[in-house]
Amino acid sequence: MRGPDVPAKALDARALAALAANPGCRRRAILDGAGVDKAALASALGAPSGFGQSQFALTRGNAFEARVKADGGAELLRLVHARLDPGAEPPDTAAVPDLTAHGPEGRTARTALALREAVAAGGWTLLDHPMLALDVAGSLAFLEPDAVVVHPDGSWTVVEIKSFPMLDGSADPAKVGAAARQAAVYVLALEEVAARLGAEPELGPEPAETPTRESAPAPRVRHRVLLVCPKDFSNLATASAVDVRKQRAVTARQLARLTRVEEIADALPEGVCFAPDRPAEELTAAVEAVPATYAPECLSACELAFHCRERSRAADAVTRLGRPLRAELGGLTTVEDVLAAARGDSGDPDDPAVAALRRAATLRAEALATAGLAVAPCP
Repeated sequence: MRGPDVPAKALDARALAALAANPGCRRRAILDGAGVDKAALASALGAPSGFGQSQFALTRGNAFEARVKADGGAELLRLVHARLDPGAEPPDTAAVPDLTAHGPEGRTARTALALREAVAAGGWTLLDHPMLALDVAGSLAFLEPDAVVVHPDGSWTVVEIKSFPMLDGSADPAKVGAAARQAAVYVLALEEVAARLGAEPELGPEPAETPTRESAPAPRVRHRVLLVCPKDFSNLATASAVDVRKQRAVTARQLARLTRVEEIADALPEGVCFAPDRPAEELTAAVEAVPATYAPECLSACELAFHCRERSRAADAVTRLGRPLRAELGGLTTVEDVLAAARGDSGDPDDPAVAALRRAATLRAEALATAGLAVAPCP
């Protein structure tokens, strides 16, 4: 589907969080499930995407992460202890297992083994870039969090390291929200590992005090993750505990709603291919064969957003004005439908959306008449 000589582009947690935020978009589901490089596809369609991080941001982020994890992750473990588990023994010494293995499947198995061994051994353990697997709409996605910490009580914490600053103890809410949604995907994947190890993942309140190792429960995935960022404008690390229970519940529900990739593929015309080297007309027809659900939020989450926005504008769809407005308009799917309903040319008067539009048009006319201005009809 992506072309015979085109390598698959692996899904990551950021892509899964974006997919879960728009579960009705079959276009993204099939392209992500097939491993299609959406950035290359968007360029081939003539609508290159501005989505993604700059090379400078990636370099700065990698340098900051290396600094945080230096000396066996001493600074990172200190932050985990201070923010999430101050009642536990200080992490003076910690195990950092080697997670090297062949291929993503091998690394996933090695990560599960390391988690099992860490729980059995007790003490602090830092897993640097472990590999997790999560089934998404019938397709297996391999995920690589920045770090996972095993506490002395056997519980597990996801660590997200970001390069945006934390100023006076707070960061950009939009960026924190995106990081929380990404971390929620890792929490879901860790819960599957815990389930396979015979654990029952727990998302309730944190225990009042850390149990001893002898009475430790089965591995528990903590619902609070650690967000590590540069302090103010320096390169020093600071951290904040972020509760991701809401994001985890929403992501789990949205991922469960995704249509399986096989079902979407079965509805496509035979021979559909999304290889970027195909002629533009053929590629456009292939993309249009899969319905999309565009919203302005896609501009910050999907490489095909510019292409889908152009198509949405051409179709006069109200989705381009935002999901909240689209939800309020009910069965009115185009801007022309909305204006016709406001003018009284169409629409069911008993429909609450139609009634609200006509009431708004009446109020507009009254306001203009009061101001002595000519009342122009709705276009």
